Amino acid sequence: MNITRENIDALNAVVTVEIAEADYSEKVAKILTDYRKTANIPGFRKGHVPMGLVKKQYGKAVLVDEVNKLLQEGLNKYLVEEKLDILGNPLPRMQEEFDWDAENFSFEFELGLAPEFKVDLQGEAITQYNIIADDKMIDGQVENIRKQYGKLISQDEVSEESEVTGVFTNEEAGIENNATFGLDKIKGKRNANKFVGAKVGDTLTLKTKGLFNDDNDLMNFLKVEQDAANGLDIEVSFKINEANTRELAELNQELFDKLFGEGNVSTLEEVKGKIKEDAERQFVQQSDQRLLNDVTEGLIENTKFDLPADFLKKWIQSAGEQELTVEQAEEEYGKSEKGLRYQLIQDKLVKENEVQVQFEDLKEFSKQMIKAQMAQFGQMNPSDQELEDIAARILSNQEEVRRLTDQLLSQKLLELFKEKANLKKKEVTYENFVKEVYGDGH
Repeated sequence: MNITRENIDALNAVVTVEIAEADYSEKVAKILTDYRKTANIPGFRKGHVPMGLVKKQYGKAVLVDEVNKLLQEGLNKYLVEEKLDILGNPLPRMQEEFDWDAENFSFEFELGLAPEFKVDLQGEAITQYNIIADDKMIDGQVENIRKQYGKLISQDEVSEESEVTGVFTNEEAGIENNATFGLDKIKGKRNANKFVGAKVGDTLTLKTKGLFNDDNDLMNFLKVEQDAANGLDIEVSFKINEANTRELAELNQELFDKLFGEGNVSTLEEVKGKIKEDAERQFVQQSDQRLLNDVTEGLIENTKFDLPADFLKKWIQSAGEQELTVEQAEEEYGKSEKGLRYQLIQDKLVKENEVQVQFEDLKEFSKQMIKAQMAQFGQMNPSDQELEDIAARILSNQEEVRRLTDQLLSQKLLELFKEKANLKKKEVTYENFVKEVYGDGH
């Protein structure tokens, strides 16, 4: 067997694999001899079928099979030995007049080669947010806790402090949904005044546009899809079935014990400290995710390299279960190009910085994840044996292993970015973080 390569350019090559009769003849002869021993052909005793007949019946199929095996093995070995970094898979070039009756064969494959490029983590500075819980947020949380644990007092008439329960309806739009909300959810005095003074049993007519401070509330309270909620401008009826006000819970030791366990907290300042600590721990996840997204986008935008686009489109055409048209392959390439670019950048970062995901790391990562999930359901102190057993079950599933490996790799890359990327740190309240990152319309 002889394999040669012609580089068309930096991103495309053609590999030619030549297979001579000497490469396959001995193996084909052995297989046909074995066939002869077991062939069951009418008119001949087992093991006594003429070789000519065996060759005529099975020879071509065995030849094709053996040549294809040699071809795949030889090509794969060549790619490894030559350390060729290819994209997609080699694409065989079709030969219109290929002759399986010949003694020697020649096959050509197109290759798409990965580009050479450098990744610069010290490019344009990326903002790393340190999100803090300010006094306004902490005081709001204390107020919510006092409401949550407070006493519900029934009212006949709605007041500004009321929490109302009723049914939104609009027959034409298919809306009929029970909802409970405080008047602080209502947007603007004009809308709020429609509620204030209304009695239980009254039906209000309301316009949906600008009814609530948050569009998500409109979606939840009317039970409409997000797309439908955006810009929804119709009239709805709201029948008031209940009006209640809450007598706020006292900030005393009994409440502190309910919230944080007996004797763990004894003053309002300590309560606020716990709220701040818990909130900022959650904010770290949001800040980290934003940083990961921003660095990723920045790397894709600023790491310039060409791809063997024509080759990749041809490969996409034939890679799936059903062959795509040229137009479909073009569209698929457009959708996947950004992801492919980042995959190449990520692979380079992983290699150059020796980022590794070992099985022990993966096991520890899965145990920590299990522990956090169990804590959400009140199981605060699972034994190490429990965690080991659950982790072993999860890691026996290849799909889960792949998913967890991706998550852990992202975490390790985040640590790399924090260490080596050009970051500018910025301290913001959660409210300002949301405005700055998602805009006022969030």
